[in-house]
Amino acid sequence: MKKIRLDVLLVERGLVLSREKAQALILSGKVSWKGQVLNKPGHQLSPEAEITVAEDFPFVSRGGAKLAQALRVFAIEVKGRIALDIGASTGGFTDCLLQAGALKVYAVDVNTKQLDWKLQQNPKVHPLKKNARYLEPADLPEIPDLAVVDVSFISVLKILPALRKIMPSGDLVVLIKPQFEAGRQQVGKRGIVREKKVHQEVLTRVLSQTQAQDFVVKGLIACETIGQKGNQEFLAWLQPGNQPLTEEALGKIIEEALTHGSEPKN
Repeated sequence: MKKIRLDVLLVERGLVLSREKAQALILSGKVSWKGQVLNKPGHQLSPEAEITVAEDFPFVSRGGAKLAQALRVFAIEVKGRIALDIGASTGGFTDCLLQAGALKVYAVDVNTKQLDWKLQQNPKVHPLKKNARYLEPADLPEIPDLAVVDVSFISVLKILPALRKIMPSGDLVVLIKPQFEAGRQQVGKRGIVREKKVHQEVLTRVLSQTQAQDFVVKGLIACETIGQKGNQEFLAWLQPGNQPLTEEALGKIIEEALTHGSEPKN
C-alpha cells in the first residue's frame, strides 16, 4: 500500500482543516503514532496508520463537536446507555459518547483500523468491522438504545432499515450531509452544496422517507461545525415509531433549522 505524508493524512482524516494546521500540530509535538511522537510533516505512513492528535480540542476528531451539539440541544441523556456508532471512522462520535457517560459503544465501520488508537484501547469501545447496510441484530451481543450515524458517499436512508431492525426503541442522532444526498447536478464545485433551496429539498426528501421507514422526527438543527470541505450539514434526532409528523409540521421544523441555524464554526 502506498504511503502518504503525515500532514496530508491528518487532513484526509478530517482531524484538521488544512495542511498548515496539520504541520503546526506536528512541529509542536502534538501528533503521535502508537505512542511515538512524530515531528516531521513529511513523515511517510500507511493511509491506515493509527495516529493520535493531542491538542486542546476535546475529541479525537471534529465529528465529536458535531455530536456534542446535538446531545446538548436535544437534551439526550447518554449516561449508562449502550450505544451504536455507525460510520465510526476515527471515532469522533464514539469519543463524544464516552465522555458523555456511555456504558459501551459498538463502533461500526468497514475499516475499523481508522479508529483512534486511544479508543481502540478503551475497554468500553467494541469495534465492529461491517458494512452498516447489512448489519443484523445477531451481529450485536445486546440491543443498543442509542445510535449515532455519520456516513459519507452514501445516503443515510440506506442505513435506516438495518437500524430499524436492531433498535425497537431509543434515540438516533443522524448527521445529514447534503453533498451526499443531493443529485449530482445540485452539487457545486469541490463537492459543495451552497443553495438553501437544495438544502430544503434534501431535508424534506430525507426526513419524509425517514418517517416512511417508521422513524419519528423529534428535532432538526443546522450543524455549527462545518463539514470538511465547507459544507453546511444538519443533525436530526429520530426515534423508532409509526406516528409521523404532518407535512406541515415537518416543514416547520426544516424551515426553523434553515432559518435559525447557528453560524457555522470552523
